[in-house]
Amino acid sequence: MQLLGKRWTGLILFQLLMGPQRFSEIESALPVSGRLLTERLKELEKEGIVHRQIYPEVPVRVEYSLTEKGRALEPIFKDLQNWAENWVEVKE
Repeated sequence: MQLLGKRWTGLILFQLLMGPQRFSEIESALPVSGRLLTERLKELEKEGIVHRQIYPEVPVRVEYSLTEKGRALEPIFKDLQNWAENWVEVKE
């Protein structure tokens, strides 16, 4: 809970539920700084929740995806999404 409760971690994981993405794709989808995104991705990788795939191309391509451990969080995020849709009022 300590890791998942950190700022932006939940949204990063929710974003990665859509499939493998490059750093720039994640960064452009979320209002998070590159420095903080890098920090969170490293923490998630260290815990075995996110996989970092490096492709030996020029320029080097790096993609992030959820591991089996990370994908196991999907039902929790879906339940949170359903709860929010039913109970959280959008203020304009």
